[in-house]
Amino acid sequence: MQTATVQWLRDEKFEARTPSGHQIDIDSDRESNTGPGPMELLLVALGSCTATDIVIILKKKRQMLESLEVSVAGERAGESPRVWTKINVVFHVRGKNAAGGRIDEKAVADAVKLSEEKYCSVAAMLSKTAKVTMRYDIGA
Repeated sequence: MQTATVQWLRDEKFEARTPSGHQIDIDSDRESNTGPGPMELLLVALGSCTATDIVIILKKKRQMLESLEVSVAGERAGESPRVWTKINVVFHVRGKNAAGGRIDEKAVADAVKLSEEKYCSVAAMLSKTAKVTMRYDIGA
């Protein structure tokens, strides 16, 4: 079993330590905003989980990424618990195929689909409360 710890500092500020030993300062008060809030971290977790899948899958498909940026936008329920109800993920991809031409669009589409439907555990959890949509665009 993995264990994270969260230590209250003051007000709505906390110091979190991940199971792997990394520290994150968290501020649940969006007015003081001295650190990311817990719900923001879920969007970041989704973006980084899917980005990891895309990188690994495209490498296996012999596609050479030059850049990958993931934009994750979400809407929350109006009443408590204010869960994410709608999340849109957009992958901005640029790269080349093994022959040196533009990155293969089918490879990108397959990678996004595999991440969404099979590999990303964060997407699997968030899709229990939110409609998660994923799309991509390929830059020149």
